[in-house]
Amino acid sequence: MPRPSAVDPGPGRAVSCALPFGRPTAVTPPPDASTPTPRGPADPSPPEPARETPQDTSQDAPRFPLQAVRGARDLLPAEAPAWQRLEAVCRALFARYGFSEIRTPIFEPTPLFARSIGQETDIVEKEMYTFPDKGGQSLSLRPEGTAGVIRAYLQHGLTGESLVRVYYLGPMFRHERPQAGRLRQFHQVGVEVIGSDRPAVDVEVLTLLADLFDELGVSGLTLEINAIGDRECRPAYVRLLAQALEALDDQLCANCRRRRTTNPLRVLDCKVPSCREATKDVPLMLGHLCKACDAHFSAVCAGLAALAIPYEINPRLVRGLDYYTRTAFEWTSPDLGAQNTVAAGGRYDRLVEDLGGPPRAGIGFALGIERLLLLLPEADAPRPDVYLALLGAEAEARMLPVLRALRRAGRSVERGFDVEASLKAQLKRANKARARFCLIVGENELAAGAALLKDMDGHAQREVAITGNAEAVAAEVAAVAGGGET
Repeated sequence: MPRPSAVDPGPGRAVSCALPFGRPTAVTPPPDASTPTPRGPADPSPPEPARETPQDTSQDAPRFPLQAVRGARDLLPAEAPAWQRLEAVCRALFARYGFSEIRTPIFEPTPLFARSIGQETDIVEKEMYTFPDKGGQSLSLRPEGTAGVIRAYLQHGLTGESLVRVYYLGPMFRHERPQAGRLRQFHQVGVEVIGSDRPAVDVEVLTLLADLFDELGVSGLTLEINAIGDRECRPAYVRLLAQALEALDDQLCANCRRRRTTNPLRVLDCKVPSCREATKDVPLMLGHLCKACDAHFSAVCAGLAALAIPYEINPRLVRGLDYYTRTAFEWTSPDLGAQNTVAAGGRYDRLVEDLGGPPRAGIGFALGIERLLLLLPEADAPRPDVYLALLGAEAEARMLPVLRALRRAGRSVERGFDVEASLKAQLKRANKARARFCLIVGENELAAGAALLKDMDGHAQREVAITGNAEAVAAEVAAVAGGGET
């Protein structure tokens, strides 16, 4: 049995850890349990029975004794084009909006998440993958991206810039019940804008998301927004809400009875029908906003209306992370079942300050890649420009320089390595690769000094001289086959 260290005192005990730029905070290492919560979807409470989503494998394939960890899956070559397209569209659009990429580690000091996300949230209490390293420091795999971005923003002195706009792509980790659209290792695209509290920034971020969905061809989504107040008006409202919930305690589910005292706002987000019915008349934050928050929310709504971006005000929408203030939002799809949130986010105007930095307002969102891909049509893999069918070792030796020259000129070329295979077999491989053209070189072609270039779609073919140097031959092939760079 391992000896408990100073930062790993055993289950249920608080540990004191300090970040290099802030005050120490008490952190309770989370148990190995799972109850879903955002950043991302607001999940039902208690969770519905899990539906396993195993990786698709051939029924004829033998079962390998070592399997991927439950809740994590492999990205196979046939699936990669859809991911690559989504990522490429994101990068291009974010660049047009003035965003730069940031990459942060997948693990951070545990106190970073406890202080930013909130000690009483489901993520910190139940879902984080937390472990002591060999030096005794408590580390956690990142359950979301914002905390790491703010840590990097402070650590590297980006506070001197008036406005920082960054995006990230990568894996996140939560110990949840695996089912369709929810994994233990999942992937997110996110953006953060740090340095302005103007409502125009909220509108800009929401417009970016609307444009992203349009470019990807995703329709049928609903934008839900709400105002959840700030430190001026929310504490009084939370006390009022807690009093109202206390009178309804016997009508609440077990999770909501716990949340009533630890995080009352999350009760509003419960999807259990009996809880929603019991709390239908409790006071809502929209009716208790201070003047500044009310004006901010009105300006956001006016900005969306001016851009003809449809939205719905959902007064029960709250976020599962404590750092959110003022604007909160979700984009949902009716085609995703219970896990219906595609993207979500909001303002975090005090997070930078809470982590030991100067006052800096911020806003951001995270988009679940796996969930969004469920809404996209399948993407075809790129087609090779040319498949090189080599019939014999002499043909292989002659054409290897041409093959390299074609690729260096920007053409996509595949080849077979079994040069003793028949022409029929190699044409089958060219068809399977979905090549646009097949360049055929064998003994007869070498003797004639001309290869056959076959159009795999129209089935026409023509001769291409192969007596010149590799670059000249490649240029002639490329002139007929097209594609790539000229």
